[in-house]
Amino acid sequence: MTTTEVSYTETIEAWRAQVEQELRADDSWLTLAGLFWLQEGRNSVGADPESDIVLPTGSAPDVVGAFQLDQGQVTFEPAAQAASAITINGAAPTGQVLRAIGEGGPDLVTVGALTMFVHRSGHRSAIRLRDRNHAGRQEFTGRVWFPVQAEYCVNAAFVPYDPPKMITIMNIVGDSHEAPSPGYLVFQLQGQEYRLDATGWASGGLSLHIHDLTSGKQTYPGGRFLKTGPLTDGHVTLDFNQAVSPPCAFTPFATCPVVLPQNKLPLKIEAGEIWNNTH
Repeated sequence: MTTTEVSYTETIEAWRAQVEQELRADDSWLTLAGLFWLQEGRNSVGADPESDIVLPTGSAPDVVGAFQLDQGQVTFEPAAQAASAITINGAAPTGQVLRAIGEGGPDLVTVGALTMFVHRSGHRSAIRLRDRNHAGRQEFTGRVWFPVQAEYCVNAAFVPYDPPKMITIMNIVGDSHEAPSPGYLVFQLQGQEYRLDATGWASGGLSLHIHDLTSGKQTYPGGRFLKTGPLTDGHVTLDFNQAVSPPCAFTPFATCPVVLPQNKLPLKIEAGEIWNNTH
């Protein structure tokens, strides 16, 4: 192995160590412990099993309060006996409307080791529950990877859609939303030319959701996520050694997107994260 190959491998291994650390963090996908769809009106929350949103036994008071859903807007009303133990974004609750991701949030309702926040899926609203002590986090054995292979790091041409093309993104719970695709990538791999639609921008590069002939066998059935390097002179670095499993590989409480039909590649990409279905 040349010095350049050693340096590249070390770079990828350092990146993998970083994403491993992120997956073990207090706010990672491994801490998701529930997804509760809200009904219009009052939705009670607490450790009492009769609650609409049932919290883990011993993690919170039997009665914590209620989330109120009113035509898409969600507020939280703490129970009087539990109010002193509850914060929203680190401060006492004030009855404010709770924002989800993409709306300036998420606003975090915290009680002990538990955090709750609004999640949108299509036209539906839910409460996601994080638990820093969740068994899924404590029992996590680590990501598994293919060996680093430099031939899976390729240069790709970016062809923008002008204007951006609206694409329908479905998720695994049957909801959908429209999103602009900024363009597509054209690249060579194993002597053949392929293209992939980008699903958005990410840190100066592009976000992709891919499926290949390893999906459901060696890698996660729902495909893998991949971010490119920054756009430079109409090209990006597309490194399949950095392909990662989506959140649904680690928790049943995620609502991952379904791979676009045009992003299903007719070849094996034995690079990036392997599906460890023991999680």
